[in-house]
Amino acid sequence: MKIKIISTALTAFFLTATDARAMHISEGLLPLQWAGIWFTVAVPFMAYGLYHLRKRAAGDLSFKPLVGLLTAVVFIISCMPIPVPTAGTCSHPAGTGISAILLGPWISVLVAAAALLIQALFLAHGGLSTLGANIVSMGIAGSFAAYLVFIGLRKLRVPLILSGFLAGIFADWGTYLATSAELALGIRGDTAFLSLFTKIIIAFIPTQLPLGILEGAMTAGMVGLLSRKRPDILIKIGVLKPHEVKG
Repeated sequence: MKIKIISTALTAFFLTATDARAMHISEGLLPLQWAGIWFTVAVPFMAYGLYHLRKRAAGDLSFKPLVGLLTAVVFIISCMPIPVPTAGTCSHPAGTGISAILLGPWISVLVAAAALLIQALFLAHGGLSTLGANIVSMGIAGSFAAYLVFIGLRKLRVPLILSGFLAGIFADWGTYLATSAELALGIRGDTAFLSLFTKIIIAFIPTQLPLGILEGAMTAGMVGLLSRKRPDILIKIGVLKPHEVKG
C-alpha cells in the first residue's frame, strides 16, 4: 500500500512538473544549430572548471563538500520561477553570485551546469537541447559578471557587504542579458537582432529588475553571515583579509 502511494505521488509530481518547462530557456525553443553553438561555447568553460576543481580539491579535502553545498544552494535558488510568457521563458534568481564569490567563476560554471542538468532531467525546468544555452547564460555570464564586479569593488576597497550586494545584482542581470541575446539570435527569423533583443529585455524588466535586487540582498546576506560566523572560510579563499575580521 505504501509503495503504491509513493509511486502515485512521484508520478503526479513528474507529470505536473512539465507545466514549469518555461523555466530557463524552454526545451526545443532554440533551433538545432544555435543549441549546438551554445554547447560548443559551454564545453571549454566546463572542462577548465573541472580541471580547476580537481586541482583545488587535491590540496584541500574540504573543498569538494563546499562545492556540493553551493550546488544545492544554486539549485534551490534557481528553482523559483516567475513566468514571463512574452519572452518564452521565466524570470528567477540565479544564485551564481555567491558560488562565483566563494568558488571562483570557473567552478561556479560547473555548479550551475549541475543544477541546470538536474532541473532539466527531473523538474522539466529548461531542457536538454537548450542546456548549453542555459549554462552560457546562468553559469558563464552570471558567474563571471558577479566575480569581476566583486573582485573589482574589493580592489577599490568597497565594503564586503556592498560588494556582495552588487555582485549578486550583476549575476542576475548578466544572466538575463545573455538569455535575451540567446533568444533573440535563435528565434529572430527576419527580425533585426537589436530590435528583438530590446523587446525581450523590456519583457523581462518588470520581474527581473526587482529579482536582481533581491538576489543582491541574498548574496550580501550570505557573505555577511559567513564574515560573522565563519570568517576563516572567507580568509581561506581570499575573499576576506585577516585584519578585516571584527573581534
